[in-house]
Amino acid sequence: MAAAAPFDPYSQSFTLQASDGLPFNVSIPDLDYFVSYNTQICINYGAQTGASIILFIVLLLLTKPDKRDSPIFIVNVLSLALNIIRNVLQCLHFTGPFTETYAFFSGDFSRVHTGTYAIAVIATVSTLLVLVCVEISLCLQTRVVCITMRQLYRRMIFAASVVIALLAVSFRLVLCIENSIYIVQAKVEGALDQLASATTITETISICWFSVVFVTKLAFALNERRKLGLVQFGPMQIIFIMGCQTLIIPALFSTVQYAVSNPALYSNALTCVAIFLPLSSLWASASLDSRFQASREQNYGNKVIPSYLSASTGRPDGRTINDPLSPTNTGNTGASGSGAHSPHNIGQRQALGDLEAQGMVEIGNSGSQW
Repeated sequence: MAAAAPFDPYSQSFTLQASDGLPFNVSIPDLDYFVSYNTQICINYGAQTGASIILFIVLLLLTKPDKRDSPIFIVNVLSLALNIIRNVLQCLHFTGPFTETYAFFSGDFSRVHTGTYAIAVIATVSTLLVLVCVEISLCLQTRVVCITMRQLYRRMIFAASVVIALLAVSFRLVLCIENSIYIVQAKVEGALDQLASATTITETISICWFSVVFVTKLAFALNERRKLGLVQFGPMQIIFIMGCQTLIIPALFSTVQYAVSNPALYSNALTCVAIFLPLSSLWASASLDSRFQASREQNYGNKVIPSYLSASTGRPDGRTINDPLSPTNTGNTGASGSGAHSPHNIGQRQALGDLEAQGMVEIGNSGSQW
């Protein structure tokens, strides 16, 4: 007589009864996976909600009132607000009646009220709206950073950007419609796996395309600044760093999800882009403001130098006031001590022009052309 197989208490199952009286079995491993999935996905969406709320408040507090009517600021604020709504609704969905143990394993959603269906559908639609805002923001920034290029190249890049953005939005729109139908009909989402994967791929290509264009343009700008002797860490370097993050981190989330079983991992990609775009503006603007403040203080200090020290020698002992490393020293150019033609001021005007084109700062009619 063959020996009985060893009993594994962790793989046993229990029986539940459906509303029509028919029994069905639920295994403990399936129940453990169900609980673990809901916990992980709620932590994921909760962390994204917290990060979006913090940056939303910081963006409103640190952005000057005269900068709040720029298209970039409006789109960035909308993307953060919609991303907060999206993540909150997702948390409500995965803690609501749809994820109750009996309803999930039996497929009986008769006690799910209409408001719960509305929450799930709105969460799906809000994901589409966040993507639209992100794509608009990336299109606007791509258009302005390429404004100094030849007209043919600029039009080709912008046309390709629009096509790629529309492709990503189109796939997301189709997925949104199909997913909403499945939610209303209370169907399983397994049939949408291929469409969801295609949507993820197109969105990843879109983010990478915009970021490559953006970072490449800024790399050329940094090279030009280096030729002028401007090697200090300034606004352009900051935007370059944030542009690299916008390329690498979201692409990492969208790629790793195929190798890691963490639920809704790709949703972090949209959140990262929605956060990095306004964060780069805040950081670069703050750096530029501090540099301008230092420049004004330096110019003010030069103006109050007594007349007996402002002669050609600069000091009674014959030494010049501005040493060769000073940004206000013009050498043999014949310029005045204000440094109007120095690399320092050229770099300020170039950085200010780039930031103004992206809606980060305002120059006004008196600003120099770049």
